[in-house]
Amino acid sequence: MVSVTVYRDSGVVLRVTKLGEADRIVSLLTRRAGRVRAVAKGVRRTKSRFGGRLEPFSHVDLQLYAGRNLDIVTQAVTLDSFGSAIAADYSRYTAATAILETVERLTSEEREPSLKLYLLLVSVLRALAETGRDPSLLLDAFLVRSMSLAGWAPALAECARCGEPGPHAAFSIPSGGLLCGECRSPGVARPAPGAIALMRALASGDWPSAEASDGSMRREASGLVAALLQWHIERGLKSLPLVDRGSVAEPAELRGYPAASRDALVEARADLPGFIS
Repeated sequence: MVSVTVYRDSGVVLRVTKLGEADRIVSLLTRRAGRVRAVAKGVRRTKSRFGGRLEPFSHVDLQLYAGRNLDIVTQAVTLDSFGSAIAADYSRYTAATAILETVERLTSEEREPSLKLYLLLVSVLRALAETGRDPSLLLDAFLVRSMSLAGWAPALAECARCGEPGPHAAFSIPSGGLLCGECRSPGVARPAPGAIALMRALASGDWPSAEASDGSMRREASGLVAALLQWHIERGLKSLPLVDRGSVAEPAELRGYPAASRDALVEARADLPGFIS
């Protein structure tokens, strides 16, 4: 007799896909198991007992049993219903959509535990739903911190190549951050010092400094953060062009790259607390 493995976990719904007439495949980032895909049977029927709880941005407690290819959701209880507050505001919705897509890209391997990323995701969704913070700043803070969790922390205070303490004026996307005069190569970007200071504030959770930044600094920092992330994941994020950031200039160092690579980087324009406090 084959035993059925039943387990319980909490997770955030990242994506839902139709399956058959009444079912859905739900992609979640869970607290213990990492990214999991599971079938939610009958959730598209009007009388489904938990269909409304399995929508993107929902933070849920789940009971599942492990299947051969996909797990099966047998129970779902709402822990936090972030979706209604986020969906009511375009800028918050688009920022949250970019966050969910980023999480999917960073968890390409299913069932690889990502507790710190899970905690970071819940924290930023709560901030988007429950605070008045600028959604663009919350998105950039999440992107910088999630890169750090993935091992791609940008060098914002020292040279990315030799480690020489800053301040430095040059910034290289392929190198992963600031470059000193000795390591600097032709064509690197020279962002305003305020943009780098903003990135440092977002990485450390210094919200008073981040919220004191002006629009031009925010736009420049956003462009650098988006380019860094997409360089590392080696593809563009479809949702980033929809985020309302204003005009973000292409980093100068990318202008000489092949069009396909440039477009992929620029078109889109751990427990680590700090999004609310």
